[in-house]
Amino acid sequence: MAITYVPVYGDVVAAVDDTHRFGTDAMLLSHFAMPCVGEAVCELGTGCGAIALRLAAGGRPSSVHGVDIQPTAIELAQLGAARFVGEPKPTFAVGDWHDPRSLAPAGSFRRVVCNPPYFPAGSGPTNAEEASAIARHEQEDTLDSLCAAAAWLLTSGGRFFLCHRPERLSDVLAALTAHRLEPKRLQAVQKRGDTAPWLFLLEAKKDAHAGLTWLPPLVLYTDEGDPTPALREIYREVTV
Repeated sequence: MAITYVPVYGDVVAAVDDTHRFGTDAMLLSHFAMPCVGEAVCELGTGCGAIALRLAAGGRPSSVHGVDIQPTAIELAQLGAARFVGEPKPTFAVGDWHDPRSLAPAGSFRRVVCNPPYFPAGSGPTNAEEASAIARHEQEDTLDSLCAAAAWLLTSGGRFFLCHRPERLSDVLAALTAHRLEPKRLQAVQKRGDTAPWLFLLEAKKDAHAGLTWLPPLVLYTDEGDPTPALREIYREVTV
C-alpha cells in the first residue's frame, strides 16, 4: 500500500496510507488541545500520529507520546516522527487503552488527547477492513474504557481533550463524570453559520469542581464556501 506524507504543521509531516489517514477533525482537535509549556502529553488512538505530531510542533510540551492498538498505524506514526526536526520528538508505541496500566504509571501525563471512533457498536454497516472498522466504530465499552484510561494517565488537575459527534454528547458527558473528569469547555463545530453542528470539541479536568463554559461555535466556511478566518488560523501553520 502506497505511503504518502501530508503536512500537519510547518515542515512537520505525517505518513498516511489508504487506511490510516486524518481529516479536518484531527486538525481542529489538535488546535483546541495545543499543550502549554512543559506539559507531558499522551494521545490515545493516535493512528498515523498526525495529532501528536502537531501537538509536539505547535505547543511547548515536555514530551508527546502516542499509542494505538494497531501496529500498522504505529509504523506510520514512527515514519512521521523520523522526519520530525526539533524537540520534543514525539514517540509512539503499540498499546491498548483498555489496559491503561500497561501504557504508563498513574498520573504520568498533564494532558491526554483522543479523537475516538464516532459510531456506536452495531450502528450501520461496519467497514469490512478491520483497521478501518477499529478506527470508525466503537466497541461496547469504548467511551467508558477511554475515560477510565484518561483518568488513570492524568495527574489530578490534568486535562482530557476529545472530539465527537453531537448526537453522542450525553453519552460522552456521562462517561467523563463517571471517571472524575469534569467537563470544563465545550465548542460546537459547524460547517456554515446556518447549519447544525457536525462535531464538538470538549475539554475535561480531572478532580475539578462542576462548571462548564460553552464557547462560541466554530464556523468553518462562509455562505459562499470560503474558509472563515477561524479555519484559516487553524491551518495557518500548515505548509501546503
